[in-house]
Amino acid sequence: MQRLDREPRLNHLTVSGPGALGGGGRRLAWWEWPSDRDDHIVICVHGLSRQGRDFDSLARSIAGQARVVAVDVAGRGMSDWLADPMAYQVPTYAADMAQLLAHLRQRHPQANIDWVGTSMGGLIGMALAAQPNIGLRRLVLNDVGPAIRWEALQRIAGYLGANPSFATEREAMDYLASISSGFGPHTDEQWQALSRPMLRQREGRWWLHYDPDIALPVRALVNQDEAAARQAAAQGEALLWTLYDQITASTLLLRGAQSDLLSMETASQMTARGPRARLVEFAGVGHAPTLVNDEQTDVVRHFLLD
Repeated sequence: MQRLDREPRLNHLTVSGPGALGGGGRRLAWWEWPSDRDDHIVICVHGLSRQGRDFDSLARSIAGQARVVAVDVAGRGMSDWLADPMAYQVPTYAADMAQLLAHLRQRHPQANIDWVGTSMGGLIGMALAAQPNIGLRRLVLNDVGPAIRWEALQRIAGYLGANPSFATEREAMDYLASISSGFGPHTDEQWQALSRPMLRQREGRWWLHYDPDIALPVRALVNQDEAAARQAAAQGEALLWTLYDQITASTLLLRGAQSDLLSMETASQMTARGPRARLVEFAGVGHAPTLVNDEQTDVVRHFLLD
């Protein structure tokens, strides 16, 4: 397995849609690993409160055989924040990614394009893969499906957007570990690599990398009257199953065996309908596999490259 140690290059694309906080053209950021390949692009999209550098390990394992693009979704990482917090939802993200896909196809017109999406990134991938004109070839859904457990949404809403700050980088990394126990065991080196891109230093303290207002749509859902909230969730689930059933791309579904977000029942249904995903579970992991260790990256690499 070839591993490249070169660092990725940061890129920006001005996208249309909901405006940027502060006005002006809104920039979508992505990280691209050096590659001579123009015939195969792998787009990697992170979870709700994460950012594109989550995919460094996966990217280094495949960058010699494909061009890897890892996106910072709006409001995260190096992408601009939105002026309207209620626009932090999948339709906005999918529209942004469609513009990025068009940009990449213009640069690399002969390329096959694959998608790796963790949690929220998988939902965005489902929305795009269901559209035949988008033309995704292969789709990796990392611990996410059309049905999302209500308890997981409540757990996420409990910490998302809290906007804490920390006196030291180590204190900040320990906090991230406390809300990420589902990621499973990691070495200290692996955890530092996952955590450092999540942090920004200003005024002598360490802060998380994202706009705290990304939490508002999630809170608006879970803080409704319970009956109304569950009805809204059921309507969203029905729409996502409709999208999933329209997907024709070859699909790999990853699941943490202890996931509180993707149930085994939903995963089993995903293997039997729509693209009939191939399911791989990882023991000792909840939500979500980080695609850092070789066991996890090898599964994805073989699916994308073989």
